[in-house]
Amino acid sequence: MIWEFVFIFIVVLIGGFVQGVSGFGLGLVVMGFLPLILSLKDSTLLVMSLLLVASLSIAVKTYKHIERRGLFFILVFAIVGRIGAFFVLSTFGDMDFLKQWLAFFLIGMVIYLFLSGKKRDINSDIHPIIPILLGFFGGFIGGVFAVGGPFFVFYFLLLYADKHKYNANMQMTVVVTSSFSLLLHGVNGDFDSSFLTYFLVGVVATWVGTWLGMKWFERVPSHLIRKFAMILVLGAAINLLIFG
Repeated sequence: MIWEFVFIFIVVLIGGFVQGVSGFGLGLVVMGFLPLILSLKDSTLLVMSLLLVASLSIAVKTYKHIERRGLFFILVFAIVGRIGAFFVLSTFGDMDFLKQWLAFFLIGMVIYLFLSGKKRDINSDIHPIIPILLGFFGGFIGGVFAVGGPFFVFYFLLLYADKHKYNANMQMTVVVTSSFSLLLHGVNGDFDSSFLTYFLVGVVATWVGTWLGMKWFERVPSHLIRKFAMILVLGAAINLLIFG
């Protein structure tokens, strides 16, 4: 139906803008609303595909700031998490109870973002257990709910004081993990015929949203975008609990 395409376009446009201006947020924003009209499995696969598009569009502009050494360790454990997530989503992805789980997790993410914004110390001397835990849980949650970004955000904010390095490495993490998950689900035959239409609508919205977001990247204070995303995600989570 046309209203579904309009709904998807608007939600993804907002999510893409947040992604472009802050380095993350598309999954958090879109997954708060998309499961209202699609199954969790279809929502996650669509959002992961759009995250790949959004992150690629940003990564090609910030690739010179990528640091492979900071990426490798966390990516190894993120991939392990994605393997576990693949089996969970393939088995339970069409069950409505996961939408309630998603809503509670989104609320938890809002609380986490609020608390982490109160105090954040930049420290390059990070204990090895931190990338292991953040990588695994970011990979697993991202593979099931497509909202694992905050785990990686926390890690790269700890690692880099330079926001350009943070943004570039964040986007490459999303590119690698999303590509891996989509490959697994593609081999498993998890994409149906309607996916392509939703994807094309979402891609247009993602490109426009991230382009606008990148234009505002240098101008808008990151804390304002964080507050906007938190309010939006909280409203979406409550909406899921009531109507999901």
